[in-house]
Amino acid sequence: MATTVDEPSLYAAAQAWRDDDPDAVTRSELDLLVEAARGGDHAALRDLADRFSGMLEFGTAGLRGALGAGPNRMNRSVVIRAAAGLTAFLQAEGGAGPAPTVVVGFDARHNSDVFARDTAAVVVAAGGRAFVLPEPLPTPVLAYAIRHLGADAGVMVTASHNPPRDNGYKVYLGDGSQIVPPSDGLIAAHIDRVDRVADVTRAADGWETLGPGLLDDYLDAVVTVLDPTSARDLSIVHTSLHGVGHATVREAFVRAGFAAPDAVGEQARPDPEFPTVAFPNPEEKGAIDLALARAREVGCDLVIANDPDADRCAAAVLDPAVGGWRMLRGDEVGALLGAHVVVRGVAPTDVFANSIVSSRLLASIAAAAGIRHEETLTGFKWISRVEGLRYGYEEALGYCVAPGLVRDKDGVSAALLLAELAAGLKAQGRTLVDLLDDLAVAHGVHATDSFSVRVSDLAQIDPLMQRLRTDAPATVAGLDVTRIDDLSRGDGGLPPTEGLRWFLADDSRVIVRPSGTEPKVKVYLEVIEPVAGPDHLVTARAEADRRLSAIRAELERLTAL
Repeated sequence: MATTVDEPSLYAAAQAWRDDDPDAVTRSELDLLVEAARGGDHAALRDLADRFSGMLEFGTAGLRGALGAGPNRMNRSVVIRAAAGLTAFLQAEGGAGPAPTVVVGFDARHNSDVFARDTAAVVVAAGGRAFVLPEPLPTPVLAYAIRHLGADAGVMVTASHNPPRDNGYKVYLGDGSQIVPPSDGLIAAHIDRVDRVADVTRAADGWETLGPGLLDDYLDAVVTVLDPTSARDLSIVHTSLHGVGHATVREAFVRAGFAAPDAVGEQARPDPEFPTVAFPNPEEKGAIDLALARAREVGCDLVIANDPDADRCAAAVLDPAVGGWRMLRGDEVGALLGAHVVVRGVAPTDVFANSIVSSRLLASIAAAAGIRHEETLTGFKWISRVEGLRYGYEEALGYCVAPGLVRDKDGVSAALLLAELAAGLKAQGRTLVDLLDDLAVAHGVHATDSFSVRVSDLAQIDPLMQRLRTDAPATVAGLDVTRIDDLSRGDGGLPPTEGLRWFLADDSRVIVRPSGTEPKVKVYLEVIEPVAGPDHLVTARAEADRRLSAIRAELERLTAL
């Protein structure tokens, strides 16, 4: 190993951290790692250096990282510091005064319940009031609880769809939305003022563990997204991918008047190891294979999948064009739900919104309905803040169909609304695929695709982005690049964010941006192909696919490491 590591300083930092760590498990883990590094294990030394390369960064996604000992990992020491910083922010700058109220939720990942209790203990010891959800529950239940209980802030301990080794700490303010600048920076500054965990007082008790009434209130509220007179005849296969969504989704459907979804039994119970999937993310290849196998076995109208904290919703349908089941893209579900909201009724003051990397089809649907559409940066922290929001989505399977209840993506309410749409179409002898055809004829084929460039080292991302920025191609797939937006400068009218957007001569679009939660660069593609009429739809789709494939091939070459 190249000896750029100052080993004496590293071991001293590890010892100081170890002595301040309140968790016997991570203390022991650190002892073993230091012992191995001192013994000449180069891999252990590299691991130790990474753990002490800095404090796990607190930003607009809160905290997210691998579980383990050290400041660059998710552990009790890091969480206690975060809780102290959040509480100090609420008292000093968040407008909550000396006794802030914080509601805390948690999923079923490793240590989520421990991190939740530590957060409550810090809030109470500082003079605040803490409510803790009674059991592992979906993130949208926590987001709902913040405004329902009149809290000043909320914390959800979850890593959403990340691998089993990860956990996270998502922070909301009292309006029920995730934090955005400058709040994230102000909270981070307060966290930085915590020198030692031993200096943070934690109460032994005093927080309130909520009863089942909160979940009942959420369920009663969430079923109101449906028209009580709409059709309910629909058979559904559902998977929660070993997360916390199974019981809540099942009860929501039953309360709404649907038959209980047929659960994928192997994935219904929460399991932090996620044993049947490589990645617990419905977007990942193979993640919903068991659900599709169940659908083929029992025969059903719709497959619905939630990610582990149930704030995202995926769907699969029988599509005659492919001769079987296929998963809908997030943009397809986003357009379907948007079209359904229009049919259900919109007001002139209503606004539709989607993230910059999502399809432009929703904007066309909104224009046809005579309502305003806004494009935002990625993430529901931005979408949920759109003034007058009636409906918003992002292509990564996130949908906000009831912003008055949950100002965040909600995989439960989205599943209900999608089921209502599918049931209504079934009553007419039609399907979701038929409605997608209608939308394509009316607005053109909006064909989208995306891929990721995974990196083994985050240091690889900046050079890749800089290369694309300084050596942008003049043409892509034989088409002139007619406009380049450097999103880091705020081009295009949005707040600055790392990323690039190119428009091609045929109005195709390319966006390249680093992921905010994973070590990868994401590339998003869209082409729009006009459709002369229903008889021309097959030809138009084939042409759109051809154009999209050519652009993807070019971008794969341009982003190769």
